[in-house]
Amino acid sequence: MTDAQAGRETAEELVRRLSADDGAGADELLAGVTGIRDLVFVGAGLTAIARADGRRLPPAQRAQASTRQLELGKLRDASRTDPEGLRAWLRRSAEEVLFLRALREAAARVAG
Repeated sequence: MTDAQAGRETAEELVRRLSADDGAGADELLAGVTGIRDLVFVGAGLTAIARADGRRLPPAQRAQASTRQLELGKLRDASRTDPEGLRAWLRRSAEEVLFLRALREAAARVAG
């Protein structure tokens, strides 16, 4: 398995744990990712998930999601050598995925 694949799997697991309201499990998962490089691969996985979910939103919400992704990028950049800061970025990124999914569900209810 490549580092990118492992990062994507960890990202998906992080989102699953947070969607199950398992904050302690999410923190435990992130604590197990120790290397900065590994943390960045998890972030890449979360970014890919968020962008895919964002593309399914109506245009106005898609634009807002893009802006929030830029803000998350600033948090990542500010923490690039700090593993704890990167873990905070990952947690917020996973929470953003859940938010995007909730937006998509709300948009579907309004449209349907």
